[in-house]
Amino acid sequence: MNRARRNKVALAAAALGLGLLTMTGCGYITPQQTTQQYSASDGIRADLGPLELRNILIVSAGENKPGRLLGAVYNSSSKDVKLRVNGAKGSQTEVPVKANSYTLLNDSTDEAILSTSGGAPGSLVDIKVTEDGTNVDKTIKVPVLDATLKEYQEYLPGSATATGTASSTPSPSSSAGHVASPSPSASTSGAGH
Repeated sequence: MNRARRNKVALAAAALGLGLLTMTGCGYITPQQTTQQYSASDGIRADLGPLELRNILIVSAGENKPGRLLGAVYNSSSKDVKLRVNGAKGSQTEVPVKANSYTLLNDSTDEAILSTSGGAPGSLVDIKVTEDGTNVDKTIKVPVLDATLKEYQEYLPGSATATGTASSTPSPSSSAGHVASPSPSASTSGAGH
């Protein structure tokens, strides 16, 4: 191999090496999105003592209309607890969660209805959540959605397609039922997800 050809090969190898270093350096500096916790759905996530709230949202036809709470509530403690939710204008509901288990609020037997959603669809509303085992409470912002997306139509309180046992005119202190399930690691996709 002559000297000119060797120099071209060496220069090409150096350029390739520099290119590889540049590409891998960007991955080194930029934070990985998979290390960041976020809500990858329509609802929000929050932790409250031993309770983990996932994909929490309210489905309602309007600000002064009833709203149904959807999502999942996990209980990592060894005691049964109740999640108390206080919304706008004194509306409230309770969600019982068995020890080391969870409650899915999109099941037809687990309707958690607030007498008023407190916000127009598309807005965020403040709700106060309280866990009765340790009396820990927190105010969180929850999105209000309507039945524009067909996966939420069946959860709209008072609609003809709504399922479950709750009445279409909920009281200010409606209570959610409970679905027992032995594995908190089961899938918790939200309504329609």
